[in-house]
Amino acid sequence: MRVLILGGDGYLGWPTAMSMAAKGHDVTVMDNYLRRNIAQETCSEALTPNPNLIDRAKIFEAATGKKIDVVIGDAADYRVLSALFARTKPECVVHYAEQPSAPYSMKGFDEARLTLNNNLNVTFNVIFAVIEQAPDCHIVKLGTMGEYGTPNIDIEEGWLDVTHNGRSQKFLYPRQAGSLYHTTKVLDTDLLWFYVRTYGIRVTDLMQGPVYGLSTPEADMDERLVPNFHYDDIFGTVVNRFVTQAVAGIPLTVYGKGGQTRGYLNLLDTLQCVELAMTSPVKKGELRILNQIVEQFTVNQIAEKVKTVGDRMGLNVAVKSIENPRKEMEEHYYNAKCSGLIELGLKPHPMTDDVVAGMLENVLRYKDRIDPSKVMPRVKWS
Repeated sequence: MRVLILGGDGYLGWPTAMSMAAKGHDVTVMDNYLRRNIAQETCSEALTPNPNLIDRAKIFEAATGKKIDVVIGDAADYRVLSALFARTKPECVVHYAEQPSAPYSMKGFDEARLTLNNNLNVTFNVIFAVIEQAPDCHIVKLGTMGEYGTPNIDIEEGWLDVTHNGRSQKFLYPRQAGSLYHTTKVLDTDLLWFYVRTYGIRVTDLMQGPVYGLSTPEADMDERLVPNFHYDDIFGTVVNRFVTQAVAGIPLTVYGKGGQTRGYLNLLDTLQCVELAMTSPVKKGELRILNQIVEQFTVNQIAEKVKTVGDRMGLNVAVKSIENPRKEMEEHYYNAKCSGLIELGLKPHPMTDDVVAGMLENVLRYKDRIDPSKVMPRVKWS
């Protein structure tokens, strides 16, 4: 398939590009280095030394013989994006091109404005580029489980059947986001649903939980191909943060009571999910929402898992509860349905002790690059 990946330099975008190209798809990636620039501005650089996107593509082609076409450009500029759609005529566009950090979005007015403007404008531009340049193109959009919040009822896959005063209708599941970043994702879903109904575009919205991991078949070929692995408080997901803290001898920072429950998945499963969505496109005029998680854990359970495996490896891991910088429930009911991707063929990689040990071993290679000042929370919600 002809695949356009927006945000192709990111933690998820780059491994997706390599995976798709390795499988024989015609892959074009676009990125404007927004996430790299923000990471530098906030002293939140990745643990891994990552070449720029053009050099990465050359290294990948030398290793595999597979080409990834690279475009350095801003998807928030509609003229640039529209011209790219006109040239490549994608059958599928994978949309990662958003400011991805909840803490960054809560840092202050400028950060909030950038998050709001970038995320909504890019999604709006993608919609119109499809309408005007590639009307049969399937949009695969990376949403987030954070859109749902922590409701006191089961979380369905995107939709909820409601009966009121004897009448019934299916609605988008109510959203209660916990940060401005997550709120922009809610608004993305609303935008997509409006244009699905109005223009008949085809969309799969993947409600993804926090992703962990550093290893993929393509990244393992050359150290320079590994994804942008962050361990800081702004861009690092909790599993990646805890694994890095364990290696560095820093107590694992549990926010508050540690009962916050979320759905998680391995980076390898993200690649599977995106490909399954891409190769099983929906009909025109359909919005398919899939909850992209594999397992549910509390923060305490993740800390205990990392400590158990780390201690076994001689790392003497400590766990420390600290004041929660976020406004969130620390003990709550959480049960998210996630059967859709399994039905499409997902073969999950659960977070076994061996998986955690493999992550610890990978991060140990970069131990000298760990900066302890990047670990403690630097952003408070209020």
